[in-house]
Amino acid sequence: MLGWLVRRRIAAFEHSFDYDMSYARDIYEASPRAFFRFSKILGISSYREAAPKEAWYAAKLAATLSEDCGPCTQLVVKMAERDGMTAAALRAVLLGDEEAMPPDAVLGFRFAQAVLVRDIAKSDSLRREIVTRWGRKALVSLALTIASARVYPSVKYALGHGHACTKVSLAGSEIAVHPGTD
Repeated sequence: MLGWLVRRRIAAFEHSFDYDMSYARDIYEASPRAFFRFSKILGISSYREAAPKEAWYAAKLAATLSEDCGPCTQLVVKMAERDGMTAAALRAVLLGDEEAMPPDAVLGFRFAQAVLVRDIAKSDSLRREIVTRWGRKALVSLALTIASARVYPSVKYALGHGHACTKVSLAGSEIAVHPGTD
């Protein structure tokens, strides 16, 4: 009975986001216990308190792009669109065009990039700015989304479900993105 429910939830997510969840099925089939432990990452990856959505999604996309430039990035873009992020802001983040990003997105994007490359001095400076502008809860939200955004691509690649870079669809057009941080 539980297996039926899990498969149905996976299928519903796939349908809702046009996203291949084969890797999740593989985890469940190998070990339901592992699947339920892994599913707890969702709570961490969706946690956002006090951080403006532009900053949060910019950080999440920067982290996802550092690990993947394909389906996981597309999924985050779809989620951001549904949450009200503008196509212009998302396009700017995907292209790393800080001049075109909203100010909150620039801060989230820069912070994620500094954290991902372990630039301690830059991270410290940006962290202070985040806490001053939005508080410690926002800092925690950004930290959790940066860390968790890296989990899904890593698990997918480790299980053999990783994909090469693909174009990301945004507002009816495709954008070529490249992984990594500057």
